[in-house]
Amino acid sequence: MQLFTTPYHYNLLSDYERLSAFFYAIQENSKGIVYDIGTGSGVLSIFASPYAKKVYAIELNQNASLCALENFKSYPNIQLISGDAKNIEFREKADLIICEMLDTALIDEEQIPVIKNMSQYLKKNGKIIPYKILTGIEPVSMKAEHICYENEELPYQEVLGDLQIYNEINFIKEIKENLNVDLQIKINKKGTFSGVKLTSFTLLTQDMVCGPTPMMNPPMFIPTSKINVEKNNKIRINLKYQMGGGLDSIRIKAKKIFK
Repeated sequence: MQLFTTPYHYNLLSDYERLSAFFYAIQENSKGIVYDIGTGSGVLSIFASPYAKKVYAIELNQNASLCALENFKSYPNIQLISGDAKNIEFREKADLIICEMLDTALIDEEQIPVIKNMSQYLKKNGKIIPYKILTGIEPVSMKAEHICYENEELPYQEVLGDLQIYNEINFIKEIKENLNVDLQIKINKKGTFSGVKLTSFTLLTQDMVCGPTPMMNPPMFIPTSKINVEKNNKIRINLKYQMGGGLDSIRIKAKKIFK
């Protein structure tokens, strides 16, 4: 499949693990009326087209919209709508809503604000892809002193403890955008605790898990104050952020528990 695309969406299309997972989830769940929010190049709408009566593809970015319009020429049941999905009033209710505006812990993309608006247009037994997001936290020793994502150029980060799931978002249910959680994390090895690693796992359907992948929810590192730790020490973490509020909304405090 050859598609017109922006440079950013070209990178998304190159993430084959992400793309194939969405393909199978959409293939299994598409029917009737489908909304594809943040369609980008339109590839997810194209996946849904053979199984849906009508696909509404919504895109805010003008350059991406122009690419999608070209890509939809051979798909008469796909209609492009240019605009912000948070502000559009739709006339039909959906059997399926696809919204891949994901980011680690749902912090730096507008997945949550968009889904909260779109849920009113979902039929009673309608479905949303993705179905759920799980986010976990690990204590780390990190060199970077700023929030960053995992990539090949990032200095080595040493994980000091086990992954602990602290947040579970089911997109069908009511969602609170502001998170404020107190956690107690056990240290498994001696070192310098200086940050946390957040990892999000995407359940596209109830039985299909994907990610993180290079272009979907790469792990995020958040620095904290430095604390010398020994094996079996415990760290108390207070983590706050707004889902959809951007990286500037992140606040974190950490201290060793003395007993």
